[in-house]
Amino acid sequence: MKVESISKISDKKKNGFRSGFVAIIGRPNAGKSTLLNRFVGQKIAIVTSKPQTTRNRIQGIVSRPEGQIVFIDTPGLHDAKSLLNRQMMREVAAALEGIDVLLLMVDASAGHPHADALVLDKAKRFEGKTILALNKVDRLPKQKLLPLIEAFSKAFPFNAVVPISALKGDGCDELLDEILKLLPEGEPYFPEDQITDQPERFLASEIIREKAVQLTYHEVPHALSVMVDKFEETPKILRIEATLYVERDSQKKILVGRKADMLKKIGTEARKELESLLDTKIYLGLFVKVAPDWRENPEKVREISWHTQLESLVQDAPSEEFDLDQPPHQEPVGMDEEKSAEQDPEEDAEEGRKN
Repeated sequence: MKVESISKISDKKKNGFRSGFVAIIGRPNAGKSTLLNRFVGQKIAIVTSKPQTTRNRIQGIVSRPEGQIVFIDTPGLHDAKSLLNRQMMREVAAALEGIDVLLLMVDASAGHPHADALVLDKAKRFEGKTILALNKVDRLPKQKLLPLIEAFSKAFPFNAVVPISALKGDGCDELLDEILKLLPEGEPYFPEDQITDQPERFLASEIIREKAVQLTYHEVPHALSVMVDKFEETPKILRIEATLYVERDSQKKILVGRKADMLKKIGTEARKELESLLDTKIYLGLFVKVAPDWRENPEKVREISWHTQLESLVQDAPSEEFDLDQPPHQEPVGMDEEKSAEQDPEEDAEEGRKN
């Protein structure tokens, strides 16, 4: 981590440099993760068309000459029925602690104050400054936008209401400007070239889960969890092994596919994206394991939380030698596991030569 000089930080304070934390709250599929990825300039949060894919708080950092914004992406607001869903809603509550600005996101193409009572309730309970971002305005006829802005403005006294398209980027710069205006003057919390506080190990598990959700859409998304068992850097290649947990044998069969073709496809797409994001060659080994009703199992639900995984890694490693990117080796072994045919980047090239 870079250490900025005292004089440089002092100059920022003299020049009115602003910094603070902003929680992004909204319904599932409101576009929160898409907005966060756009702000930081690359993917740090997974994006799918399936609701409730974000399960942990994810911090994205935006640094500009005039200030630094630390965004906290949260799970979509919904009625919590399972133990997993209740943990997701606790993540939302925790995200509101100590923030400077609350950013509410609403799908303008489907939103209305009466229909978004759950979202507005968060604004009413929050005692600080609140901004409303009306997302997906590119899908909304222009004549309907102004009445929608007026309706939300009457429902709650927002500090600002900004129409945006997180997907296309329309209005996003204006939204950043409005946020910066509300932040307190202060020093940056992170080096200006850092874009997230999430370790690469966590990103790997999320990318694998994203590809599995996209490729199996209706069958297994909410029953799927991904744990990285091995994340080992070598001079030539990054070796990653991960286990995909589902609740039923039928879901396992869907994930594995005939002759492991689905698991191979998931592995190939995940590896290629991770190689692009991390700029290194990757060996990716995937396994599938059944953990019956894990979403109602307190121990397993806590285990999938990145905060718990990080605590475990810290406890297991020697105190002065701990490195987030090189955790202790944990070999995934089990009689009911299936190994992916997809392993090494060289395999794709070899298949291409054969065909």
